[in-house]
Amino acid sequence: MKEEILSNLQNPVQLETLYRKDRSGFKQSFNQLYPDLQDQLIAGYWHARLNEPKEAISWGSRKEFMVVMSLALVAGLIAKIPNFTGLDEEFFFSRNIGFIVFPALVAYFAWKNNLASSLITWLAVSMVTGLVFINSLPVNENSDTQILSNIHLLLFLYSVLGVAFVGGFKAPIHQRINYLKYNGDLAVMTTLMLIACGIMTAVTFGLFSLIGWNITPFFEQYLLVFGLPAVPIFATYLIQTNPQLVGKVSPVIAKIFSPLVLVMLLVYLTAIVFSGKDPYRDREFLIMFNFLLIGVMAIIFFSVAEAAKGNTGKFERWVLFLLSIVTIAVNAIALSAILFRINEWGITPNRLAVLGGNVLILINLLLVMVQLNKVLKQKAEISSVGNVIAQYLPIYALWTIVVTFLFPFLFGFE
Repeated sequence: MKEEILSNLQNPVQLETLYRKDRSGFKQSFNQLYPDLQDQLIAGYWHARLNEPKEAISWGSRKEFMVVMSLALVAGLIAKIPNFTGLDEEFFFSRNIGFIVFPALVAYFAWKNNLASSLITWLAVSMVTGLVFINSLPVNENSDTQILSNIHLLLFLYSVLGVAFVGGFKAPIHQRINYLKYNGDLAVMTTLMLIACGIMTAVTFGLFSLIGWNITPFFEQYLLVFGLPAVPIFATYLIQTNPQLVGKVSPVIAKIFSPLVLVMLLVYLTAIVFSGKDPYRDREFLIMFNFLLIGVMAIIFFSVAEAAKGNTGKFERWVLFLLSIVTIAVNAIALSAILFRINEWGITPNRLAVLGGNVLILINLLLVMVQLNKVLKQKAEISSVGNVIAQYLPIYALWTIVVTFLFPFLFGFE
């Protein structure tokens, strides 16, 4: 190996080939040769590459850790409000569950990004407006607009968080793409932390049961209430301080799941034909169909956010292109079913909300498909696909505002 390294030292391509054939052997041989080669520039480059120190887990500054601890504590106290005030838990959580975690995350990014006071004021006013509005709606358990407002308020708060993350309304497009990537990383990290917490909980319950102690009440009233809101907050903190933790996991997940989802969708669409299910008249089936659409859209967005870094091959780009086409077909079925139901039974808040969402998704998918087609024809860079999605995100935010704040008045709070 030493002789091969010496003979190919000025041939970068061949040297790289040798390295990839036997990385550990190459590193050992090169480090033995390096004292006699250190005056050569190429040798210095390879020495730095081969002996790069491994990144250790960083816990950030003590100040940042204390900020995160405080935000997690506040989130837990907000979740305990029904216990402190005697409010009905179902009423409180159905309307305010988003205000347990989102304000803490918004506050974290506002502090970390050192946002201007004017933008912080806007973020605070937006969240307070949502808080006051949702809790001012008349109590009506059968109100469709109430349920729609509750659901879309979460998306509205998600949009407010996006503004805090990117640093304002005039932030560069790549920051919006980073926000999509952050969501994928957050999903991975949160899932891992929940699994770890689940194992820890099972072990703890087992140990205390052996000595005859029942810790269920304490667990439900304190550990669960304070622990669950803390998970996404600490997951965000770990992602920001240690991007390498999931930086290599997320691309792998995107590459694995994109082709799997494509195959699943093709099989599913074929199975629908033989199943006898009718999305035009079966309301529950149509609802699940739309959930499927949203899930696939999320995978496409996440995959494109990873692909926008330019580390995808032709196969991955073809998978994304075919996935966008199949998802358009799924969207077309759902959209036609909604139009059919509106034509048959008239407009309701639910049907109009789903119709608007499906139309926006269809337009977005068509733009993505067109851009991916250009990428495959080498008429555009893969990053342009991410830019198309990023530029479209504010339109989704506007629709969530319409459904959350205007639908109750448009439909008389029914």
